[in-house]
Parts: sequence; structure tokens; C-alpha cells
Amino acid sequence: MNFYHLKVASIITLTLAMTACSSLGGGSVQKRAAKLSGGIQKAYSVSPDVANRVSPIIVQNADQYNVDPLLLAATIRQESSYRSYVTSSAGAVGLTQVMPRYWQQSCPGDLFNEFVNVQCGTMILAKYNQSAGSWKKALAYYNVGPTNYETNRKMRKQGKKYAKQVKQHEKNLKSAL
Repeated sequence: MNFYHLKVASIITLTLAMTACSSLGGGSVQKRAAKLSGGIQKAYSVSPDVANRVSPIIVQNADQYNVDPLLLAATIRQESSYRSYVTSSAGAVGLTQVMPRYWQQSCPGDLFNEFVNVQCGTMILAKYNQSAGSWKKALAYYNVGPTNYETNRKMRKQGKKYAKQVKQHEKNLKSAL
């Protein structure tokens, strides 16, 4: 086997391994989104219209930022219960409850737009995972911010509780698939 064939074989193997590891199995974005949509409807009692509209956005952004789509879907469940136009008392907006004043430079555009919001929330979660070194800590950072988590005992406790809730939503979703 020459170098070219070895390289192609390695790429194919890596692609198959990445696809096989996906929590939604392999296949097209549409196929995985349809599976996710059914799970979201069943696990979270989300209407078919909303689940069908949001699922492809979740799958695309999860792929782009290397985030498990079930974790992303569970985060959205925790943050907004799949309500696109919700605003928190702290000023966080949309499905992933992004804080515009902190993320306006990184996430330009209308954060009430579902695609923009999910893309931004996924980017933030991936960034936090990279800096935190684990998904549970990344979720805690997502909830209370890295500085609050690292410097305030009460905030760390709140962040850990939040991460546990998201992981429970993820488990429920996985059971519904």
C-alpha cells in the first residue's frame, strides 16, 4: 500500500469512527435531525413544528463545533424549554439563552434568530469545554461564567447543579431515542 492509499484509508477510518461515535448514529444531517426531533418531542414534550425546525440547526452546529447534539439539545431544554423568544431576567435571550452584552462581538446578528442563537450557544459551549477540560465543567461555566465558577463557592455549587440538570435532560433524551 503506497502513502496515498494509506492516507485515504486513514481518512475513511477516521470518518467512520467519528460517524459511529455520534449519539444519533450515522447518516445525513436530515436523517440525524429527524431522529433527534422525535426524541425531543418525546422526552421534552416539544411540538413537532418546533422540534422539526430546531433539530437540523442543532445537528449542523453540533457537527461544526464538535459538540454532542444530545448535550446541545439538553442544554436548550434547560435554558429555554425550546422557546425561541424568551428573555431571562438577567437579559439572556433565545433558545440557548445567550447574554448579548458579553457575546455581541463573537456572535453578531439577531440572537432571537434560532440559527444565530444556537450557533452562538454551541460556540460558547465548545469554547468553555476547551478551557475547562470537561463537559460538566463547561456546562457549569455556561451557567455561571468561568470567573464566577472559579472564584465564588456559591456560584460553583450553582454551576455544578446546573450541569447535573443538563446531564439528566441528556439522559432522558437518550432514553427517548
